[in-house]
Amino acid sequence: MKTNITQIKKKEIMYQKIEKWLDKVLKQDIPNDVVAVIFNLYEDDENVYSMEIVGTESFDEDDEDWACGEVTDFDTREKPLVLKSESDWDEMLSSVSECLKKYLSEGKHAAKLKLCTAVAAGFVDGDVEILYTKA
Repeated sequence: MKTNITQIKKKEIMYQKIEKWLDKVLKQDIPNDVVAVIFNLYEDDENVYSMEIVGTESFDEDDEDWACGEVTDFDTREKPLVLKSESDWDEMLSSVSECLKKYLSEGKHAAKLKLCTAVAAGFVDGDVEILYTKA
């Protein structure tokens, strides 16, 4: 029981960090030529991950190379969100994706993100998880 409470608290703390960072980053307008947004994750060190947001000029669900067509990094490459976690990379991606989905449903700038064709997350040079696509 104690483990579940600890895990829930860790997830809530992670969500709060992501929410605060996104609220700050997404105060700026998304450029008109941005079609999709991807949250790139990096494993910086043992138990240390960073995340940036990249706006891309295209989206193709069948070809993950769409994520390479960068238009902007919203000034997050130089100021990424740093997350510390004992999770391995796939658990980290799952946790971050869960937080981003929550932000997409209730975050302050969720509507701005949903103007894009798609929102995704993934490790650079890894699989991409589509979190949202415009109907």
